[in-house]
Amino acid sequence: MDVERITEELYGLRPADFVAARDTYVAQARGAKDPAAAKAIAALRRPATAAWAANRLARERPREAQGFLALGETLREAHRTLDAERLRAASREQHRVVAALARTAAELAGEAGQPVSDTVVREIEQTLHGVLAHQDVAEQWAKGRLVKVPGAAVGFPAVAAETTPPRPAPAGRKPDRHPDLARALAAVEEADAEVARCEREFEAADRARQAAATQAEEAAERVARLETDLAEARHARLDREATASRAATALTTAERALTRSRRAADRAARTAEGLRDRAP
Repeated sequence: MDVERITEELYGLRPADFVAARDTYVAQARGAKDPAAAKAIAALRRPATAAWAANRLARERPREAQGFLALGETLREAHRTLDAERLRAASREQHRVVAALARTAAELAGEAGQPVSDTVVREIEQTLHGVLAHQDVAEQWAKGRLVKVPGAAVGFPAVAAETTPPRPAPAGRKPDRHPDLARALAAVEEADAEVARCEREFEAADRARQAAATQAEEAAERVARLETDLAEARHARLDREATASRAATALTTAERALTRSRRAADRAARTAEGLRDRAP
C-alpha cells in the first residue's frame, strides 16, 4: 500500500474523521498481507485541533506558508549570529504575521466544518511561534503533518557563546550586550532541552496509553466473540432441552398406549379362553 499517499490523505481530514479512516486503512493493509504498511499507518497520531488548523493553513495557503517559513529562518539565523538589529526587525514582523495567519487558519478551519474557539486560536498562535522557533516543527508544518501544539516558544535555540566571536564596540558607544544575550539564549536552550525531555516522556506515556487501549480493544473483541459463542451454546442447549422434552412427552404417550394395548390384549385372551372352555 502507498503509505505516503495515505498519510497525506489522513492529515487532510478533520480530526474527528481521522481515527476511523486510519483504522480502515490499517484493516485494509492487514487484509492485503502488508504488515509494514499496517504498522506505519497505525502509528499515525490524530492531530490536535490547533495543529490541524495550522496544517490546513500550510496546505491551503502555500505562498503565505513559504513566506512564514522564510521568516522563521531569518529569526533563527539572527539568534545564531546574535544579530540584534535583524532580530528586532524580524521579531516585530513575527508578532504581526502570527496574529494574521492564526486568524486565517481559524477561518479555514470553519470553512472545513470545524469552527474553533478563542482558546484554540491562541493554541494556533503558539503552534506558529513554534514553527518559527524550531526547525523540526517547521519541517512537519510545511508538510501539513503537525500532530500536537509545540511547547511555548520562549526563545530560539542558541549556539554556545564561544562559537560566535564578539563584535567590537564602535568608538564612542557603549559595548554591546552580546555576552549577556548569549548567556540568556543559553538559558533558553537549557529550558528548551528540558521541554524536549518532558515531551519525550509524554510521548512515551502516550504510546503506553495507546498500547493499553489497543490491548483493551483486543480483549473486548475476544470477550465479544466469547459472548457470541456462549449465546450460541445456550441457544443450542435450549434446542436440545426442547427436543429432549418432546421426546419425553412422546415416550410417556407411547408408554400409555402400550399399557392400553396390553390390557386390551389380556381381555381378548381371557375372552378367547372362556369361549374355548364352553365349546362342546
